[in-house]
Amino acid sequence: MSERYIRQSVLAEVGAAGQARLAAARVLVAGAGGLGCAVLEYLCAAGVGRIEVLDPDRVELSNLHRQPLYRMSDLGAPKATVAAASLAALNPEVSIRGVVERLTPLNASEWCAGADLVVDAADSLALTYILSDECQRRRIPLVSASVLGLAGYAGVFCGGAPSYRAVFPQMPQSAGSCALNGVLGSAVGVLGTLQAHLTLAQLLQLTPPVLGRLVSVDLATLRFGGFDFSAAREPAGPQLRFIAPEQVLESDVVIDLRSLEEAPVSALARAQRLTVEQVPEQSLPEGVRVVLCCRSGIRAWRAACSLLAREARDVVLVAFGA
Repeated sequence: MSERYIRQSVLAEVGAAGQARLAAARVLVAGAGGLGCAVLEYLCAAGVGRIEVLDPDRVELSNLHRQPLYRMSDLGAPKATVAAASLAALNPEVSIRGVVERLTPLNASEWCAGADLVVDAADSLALTYILSDECQRRRIPLVSASVLGLAGYAGVFCGGAPSYRAVFPQMPQSAGSCALNGVLGSAVGVLGTLQAHLTLAQLLQLTPPVLGRLVSVDLATLRFGGFDFSAAREPAGPQLRFIAPEQVLESDVVIDLRSLEEAPVSALARAQRLTVEQVPEQSLPEGVRVVLCCRSGIRAWRAACSLLAREARDVVLVAFGA
């Protein structure tokens, strides 16, 4: 056994068998931002055999306070490429693949195929639901986390446990962002490290199992909480799902909920411009699929719920920022 891992393999919970299990694992990490940096460093250092990281973004100066994989010299470079190079230098025994690509409803199935576990570190609620649906279908564990300000949570869904939808059947009415609401770098590090720990615990099959568990952290009050959701039931009936803009059909009724100030030109040329409140008041043709679009997916979800409360329809969602 490599001396590199001796401090963890000496643990009874790991041992030679556990280290071999880590070396044989393939993990997909969606996102190389604040959460992703912590996850990637610890999975790579622990000897997870094959790691694939997807991120479409480039390194910005405002990233550096919470994304320690990057340096001033990396500004403007693709995060996935820089992260892969940094991780390869940390541990050449691990196979690292960095892909400058956004995970979407179109490619989620392709990227999740063959993964032993998926880490959701992309900071996008729409993408969390997309990944949860795919992981639930394939029975792959999904380790998802979120952090804003001084608080956050991490949990292990799917793979035999209830899905993210079972625990959070509805999107929130609104959601903050690091850009608007702020976040402390150390808080991101705590949640990302917790996410890495849950990933390693799941791969090592530690007991008690972490599958079906959620841990919450409030670093303003130094309080930890959480709960077991292993008995949660999946939502009944058809569920709202996200599609990619490329999956919009000519026959669809397309409604873009973003204002003209927010998006002067819609990516979908045929889209009507309405507010969330105007959607259920519209007279829409019968038997036609309705596509509701916004940046994060939250307004589209709200509008869809209002529309479906009034009449039965085929409704799908597009999140341009997912």
